Formats: sequence, structure tokens, C-alpha cells
Amino acid sequence: MLKQQTKRLRDRTVVTAAILSLMQCNAYASGPMGGAHTNDGRTASPIKHVIVIMGENRTFDHVFATYVPPAGEHVDNLLSKGIINKDGTPGPNYAKAAQFSATVNNFYSINPTPKTPYNTTSNTLQAPGTSYAPQNCYPTVEKAALNGPGCLTTLAEAARGDYGLLPQDLPLLTTGATGVPGNSPDTRVLDYNNLPNGPYPLVELQQGEKASSLYATYGGSPVHRFYQMWQQLDCDVTKASGHNPSGCQADLFPWVEETVSSGSNGNPTPSALKEGNIAMGFYNVANGDAPYLTQLAREYTINDNYHQPVMGGTFANMMMFGYADALYYADANGDPATPNHVLVPGSNPPVYVNEVENPNPAPGTNNWYANDGYGGGSYTNCSDSQQPGVDPIVDYLNSIHVSPNCAAHTYYLLNNYVPAFIGSGATDPVNNGPFTLPPVIKQRHIGDELSQANVSWAFFGERWNDFKTAPGEGANFGSLDPIAYLYCNICNPFLYSASVMTSQTARDAHLKDTLDLYDAIASGDLPAVSFVKPSTFNDGHPASSRLDLFEAFSRRIVEQVKANKELWESTAILITTDEGGGYYDSGYVQPVDYFGDGTRIPFIVVSKYSQGGHVAHEYSDHASVVKFIERNWDLPKLSTRSRDNLPNPRTSDDNPYVPQNRPAIGDLWGNFSFADRDGGDHGNH
Repeated sequence: MLKQQTKRLRDRTVVTAAILSLMQCNAYASGPMGGAHTNDGRTASPIKHVIVIMGENRTFDHVFATYVPPAGEHVDNLLSKGIINKDGTPGPNYAKAAQFSATVNNFYSINPTPKTPYNTTSNTLQAPGTSYAPQNCYPTVEKAALNGPGCLTTLAEAARGDYGLLPQDLPLLTTGATGVPGNSPDTRVLDYNNLPNGPYPLVELQQGEKASSLYATYGGSPVHRFYQMWQQLDCDVTKASGHNPSGCQADLFPWVEETVSSGSNGNPTPSALKEGNIAMGFYNVANGDAPYLTQLAREYTINDNYHQPVMGGTFANMMMFGYADALYYADANGDPATPNHVLVPGSNPPVYVNEVENPNPAPGTNNWYANDGYGGGSYTNCSDSQQPGVDPIVDYLNSIHVSPNCAAHTYYLLNNYVPAFIGSGATDPVNNGPFTLPPVIKQRHIGDELSQANVSWAFFGERWNDFKTAPGEGANFGSLDPIAYLYCNICNPFLYSASVMTSQTARDAHLKDTLDLYDAIASGDLPAVSFVKPSTFNDGHPASSRLDLFEAFSRRIVEQVKANKELWESTAILITTDEGGGYYDSGYVQPVDYFGDGTRIPFIVVSKYSQGGHVAHEYSDHASVVKFIERNWDLPKLSTRSRDNLPNPRTSDDNPYVPQNRPAIGDLWGNFSFADRDGGDHGNH
């Protein structure tokens, strides 16, 4: 429930009818809204259809820590590094993943010193908390959608709340709740009160002292916000090496969880934090966890160098699929504006919210941010070194010769704000408080370019049919079927865009339900580009969903595409997550600008042209999906500053993970073997 509420906190100014009318008249003035899709088949590769399935909040090591690839392939994970053994126990190089605590007073730091290793007599790790895993359940079908899976008790409830699963998978929705009180130690985890200083397997002891996997149950959700992740990665130029030129050490994950967690939410003093050390937990695919994703990895191509593009959470990372850039606060003309203080509607006397995020510690605290969270700031003007939190990141980027890429006088949104638009295309009539991003008018997205080029595309979001008719997404439950809360509004880049949302034609053409996706696959009438987002039941988000639900959601689509033999011949299905959810990962991280990259996340390419179990090492992030679409359909760049302008990586034979021409991100071409299949020179592994 907390996740759903958090994702739908409201904001900002109501756009007037006159401005909306102006935007509608100007939208796509230079090209067609949908067009005849005459260029769908004009591609640089045999791929005529791309389906991007986007789950949530898992890092590569969190899922694939013990993955063993086919013979002749190498994967970079905890097992291959010797950090853990195949059974999940500490390996000979376990100390490489050791975590530390630190002290940060007065001014924010991304690489605090000195640091103290955990598990000394005076410095121990907190037990992992349960965070907001399912606890208390609404008993009625009408409100079942507000519970989250694990609270559902009958298949009837599950079926009403979920059509993203095949009937045989619906029982997954009725099991797996923690049974542990919220915000308390997760007593299921083996040795929860005496955790090792490093990654630990997500298992519990059963009768007979036999360890059993926690994979099919709910767990906690680590902190995954912007300034927190910069600290978790602990990037320090003095630690840079040829193998790790960024100097990011990834050794402060539990410390950030234990000192600031998900933020102060506007509170000036810290409250007791009970998140604990969730971040270091991992599943064991060698013992049978994540069986379907593991099967796909062994049959097709998995990339062990694919990253979340932005530090932090869902919104900013999902926007990279659409814009390949961070979004900024805009005025009614779409130009950058200052969101410093925004009137909260209805307050008497007037109340103003300072929306500039301030990660400097509050006085007398260790790392408790002064203004962070949904009760406070989420914007930054990172072009101004005097702004809080900016200087430590920019100084570090300058030291490794990377441009922050921050436009002057521009306030970028770092964390989750909802769009100004609701599903009908109107602005939200219920709540327009301080947590809504104004309409995006001048930042172009990949849908704009596809439409301009007469190439079809759609965003298929599960429960769109419910969401698009909902009157608003505030606390007015009486006028809103709770089922609409299953739609993830902050996950859809195009819900923020005036070019889509102010045109009925564009909304009908490009915003769809997953029911429409299943029909399109069956009929073979699939758009050239399809973005697919599960509901909050099926997205795999820790605590409010499970990874096995995301596997089941993905399996339905993959098997349906493969069943349509003609479609399978020309389709690539890309399976990934929005971001790592704050889980630990041991992989190299390449900073490309102020906003990221962040940790590695799973990325699997399912296609006739990616068969064989290959492990690709091409450095990539979500902007790579944009680059692939642009290359395949010969589209222009989205802007002069967006990440699709970055070059493809050039690497050495002895280190395929680190681009020598940094910053650089791939276009995914290296994840395919086109030449091996059709005789052409389209691409290679």
C-alpha cells in the first residue's frame, strides 16, 4: 500500500485550458500524429518489432549472483569473482564485498572518510527490516487491489486484480506474505541478527535445520533514492584503477540504509530507522531461484554490463526509456523555471514547500538529510555548485573528466513525482499539491521521433483501461475504483508529455492496456516499438511484488510471441528492470553525467537472433534502448544533450566492461548475431 500511495503523491500547478489548447494545436505541428506507419519495416536489422518489458528494482548480482553460463562464456558476478561460493556461502574473496560505516556531519559527501568496517565489537550491521512487505489485508474484493499480492486469499480476488498472468500462475498471488510485523527485523532470514559483513543468501532455516529459499516470499525494499545511491557507491578518484577507472567501491550500502534510509520526508530530526541491512541479500539461481529468467539467459543472450541510467528510483530511470535525459521543472511555455517554493493548495495561512533537495545532514546528525523525501525537496539545479549536494558530485565528475551535463538555471527532478495529466488527458482534478511535474512540452521523446518518421509505437501498461477513466489519483477513494491504483503512472514517460496527453488521437494510438498487447501479438498486428509495464502486482518490486510474478508476466508474452511464428522471425523482446532498487551489485559503474549511471540490472535479449546463451558485455543503460531504436529505424537524436549522443563503447580485449572512450554507452547491437542468421552484416556478438 505504501508503495502505491508513494507513487501517486501529487503536485503542482493546474495548467489552464487556454495553455492546454495551445499545446494541443502545436503538438506534432511538424509531422503526423500516428500516420500510416509506412516505415515500420524499413530497418537496419532483421528486427521489425521491439518489445521492452520493464520490471522493477533488482540488481544483476541480487538475481544472478550464482549464475553459471554455458561453456565458453564468462559472466561477471559474485560467484565468478570468488566473493561467494555456489551454495551462497562466503568465498575466498569475500572481503572484496566488505561494507563500511562512516560519519558525515554538516556537509553531504559521496565518499566519506574515515570508514570503519562492520562486525567489530562496537560496529555491527542492523538486522534486515521487513520494510513495507504485505502485512494487514483488506478483506473485501472491492479493496483487494489496495493490498498488493500476498494478501489476496482466493483465486477470484486474484483474477479480478490481475489479467497479466496465465490462469495457472494466479495462485502465485495468494501466497508469500511475510507473516512478520512491519518495520521490524525480518526473522525469517538466516542469521538475521548476526549478518556477515558482505552479501548474504536470502534463505531461512526450516525444520531439521535445512536452509530453504525465500525466493517465493516477500521481503523488504532497500532505500533507492538519488543522493543515497551516490553515497552507497562511494565513488572516489583516489581509488581509481585501470580495471575500475571510476573508483566506485560500492561499500556503503548498509550504512546509507541505517543512517538516512528513504529520506527525512521533511522532518528536521531523525526518527528511529528500522530498515536495516536489506541491500546485501541475494537469490541463488544455482539452487533454483529465478528459474525462468535463468532459462532465458541460458537459451538467449544476457548482458552483464547493463545499468540503471540514473541514481535512485523509478521515475527518473523510466524517463530515460523515453527521453534519454533527465526531466526538468518547466513553466507554461515548457522552458526551465524555478520550483523553489510552491504554494500548497488549501492551506490557511499559506504554506510553502522548499522543493530543492538538500542532502546536507541536519545539525547534530550523522547523514540525516536536511530536506529529502516527499515532504521536502526532489529537484536540483546541478549547474550551480552552491546548491546543496551539488559540489561533491560535480567535483568528483571533474576529477574523472566527465561533464555533469547540467543546463544553466535548470531544476531537474531526481525522485518520484507524478505527471500533471491523468489518463483522460486532463490535469488532475483531485490533488494538485507539491508533487506533480508540470507538463513536458519542449523535451522530445522517442515516441515523437517514431511518429515523425511514420513508425508505429505504443506504451502498453497493465490496467490502463481502468486508469484512463479514473477521475484522479489522490485520496478520493470514493470516486476511484481501487483497481486503477495497479497502473504505474510514474512508470510511463509519455504520461508526462503534452504532445501525447493533449491529443485524443495520440492517446488512443499510443497508450494501451496489456490486453491490447495480447490481441496485437495474436493477430500479428504489433507496433514496431512496444513498451510494456506490468501492474504493481506483477512488476517484481520488492515488498509489494515478487520476482516470480514478474517472471510469470514475462513468460506469457515471450511464449505468445514465439507461438506466432511469423512474428517471432522479426521480434526482439528486451527484459529488464527500471533500476536496482538499492540492492548491492559488484559490477563496474561508469558515471556518464550528474545523474548516473547506477548499479547493474538484469537485461535479457530474447530473439531468434540472440540464441545460444551468450553473455554480452557491451556497456549499456536505458538510453541504449533509445539508441537501438534510432539506429534500427534511422531516426535523429532526441536533442543535442540527450544520452543517445554518447558514442558506442570501445574496449580492450583484457577488459570488455570498461569503455576506453568514456563516457560511452552501447546501442545493443552487440547483443545480437544478425550476420550469423541471415547472411547480412547487421551486427554480431
